[in-house]
Amino acid sequence: MDHEKVNILLVDDQPAKLLAYEVILKDLGENLVIASSGREALEILLKSEIAVILVDVCMPELDGFELAAMIREHPRFQKIAMIFISAIQVSDIDRLRGYEMGAVDYVPVPVVPEVLRAKIKVFAELYRKTRELERLNQELEDRVRARTAELESSTAKLLESEQRRSMAIAAGKMGSWDWDWINGDWMWDEGQYRIFGVAPETFNVTSASVQALLHPDDVDQFRKAIAEFNTGTRAYEAEFRIQRPDGEVRWCVGTAAATLDGNGRVVRVSGVTVDITERKRAEERQNLLAREVDHRAKNALALAQSIVRLTRADDVKTYVNAVEGRINALARVHTILSLSSWQGAEINKLIEEELAPYSLGGQIRLSGPEVQLVPATAQTLALALHELFTNSAKYGALSTRSGRLAIGWEVSGEMLALTWEESGGPLVRQPKARGFGTKSLLASVESQLGGQAQFDWRAEGLLCRLEVPLTRKALPAAEQFDAAIAGELQRASG
Repeated sequence: MDHEKVNILLVDDQPAKLLAYEVILKDLGENLVIASSGREALEILLKSEIAVILVDVCMPELDGFELAAMIREHPRFQKIAMIFISAIQVSDIDRLRGYEMGAVDYVPVPVVPEVLRAKIKVFAELYRKTRELERLNQELEDRVRARTAELESSTAKLLESEQRRSMAIAAGKMGSWDWDWINGDWMWDEGQYRIFGVAPETFNVTSASVQALLHPDDVDQFRKAIAEFNTGTRAYEAEFRIQRPDGEVRWCVGTAAATLDGNGRVVRVSGVTVDITERKRAEERQNLLAREVDHRAKNALALAQSIVRLTRADDVKTYVNAVEGRINALARVHTILSLSSWQGAEINKLIEEELAPYSLGGQIRLSGPEVQLVPATAQTLALALHELFTNSAKYGALSTRSGRLAIGWEVSGEMLALTWEESGGPLVRQPKARGFGTKSLLASVESQLGGQAQFDWRAEGLLCRLEVPLTRKALPAAEQFDAAIAGELQRASG
């Protein structure tokens, strides 16, 4: 699929090695930018947008570590992915130093072309997706600004018509008033009484009674307006809140104009009040929506980055397939949650989405009541189910036409119990060691959700039971994935 090319910066002081990297990475179809020294690399960074930096550790003048430190000091370059290439044996201390400087990976010499291409491709795609999300966020912000401008324009038109009392009464959300500055008499029209939630028959309009209906935090504005009219101000406008006798708080915007006598003294103040409560609520909803979209986009990207960073495999093809499978599982549950406006996901839809790619006809049987999962639980359970389906399709019941899979679930109190029962497939032997998929499943269910995962490696097929609480408040999804699996990865690689 055609896509926008990104810039990949290759930094090495040896032309032959730069030429080799160009040949290896040419098939990615990205823009390869060459720098023969650390200082030249810095100049390029200041002029161009770079997605990934491939840098040699050992260079004269500025080595790879020093260059990385200088790059990370600049706010604009703090999130650029940097991969170090080292022709010498790198110690754990050197690796730690590199990661502290912002490196995301090491590539030893001699370079394996397939490995280098795969690593660069992953981070180039992440950069591209990040830019795409930023564009989407910008579009959303533009729409919010446009809508806000429309609301402000609408308010301005309303304010222009507020002086016509008959329209104010008809609209029901506008009122007009008149205040005799000399003897203190007030006059309210029907719309004004309606806005303040009082009845003309029982409410006596005085300066004190009006002030009593103002929100306590806005009383000072009322006093300020009086003081300004006394010092020569001829017009005043402000937003304020009123607290009706029944306790309801309403937002209003008020405009007032003074009438002066021949000596320039105020004799009367007239004004219009507009109830803008609905507009305020709409603005709050729009702001909330913008924050929600921004949060979810960042969370989805962070979780994808966690999957890429924490997945392990013996070869490039297996690594790519594992990453794509887990991200696709995340995308499927994201679609389900989006359709529910992120209120939750039904477990049967979650399972059906995971088994859809296999097209296995009658090999799978589902049974259980309708259960609504909160978003964090749905995301975690989707990744766990993905691991079970993947393992079954490779080694278990779903790897043969004779195999059968029964998935059942039930709710007891605040706990969901899900049973995964395979039969009719290849002869099952208990594995000598847990694979990464099993470890990540255990870690996610037990550490993220506070549940339990039990495996019974029966000869006739795997029997797995997952128990998770339905009301547990979880951490953000990306933070869960890192926290739960990091320990398993350390033990697996140790």
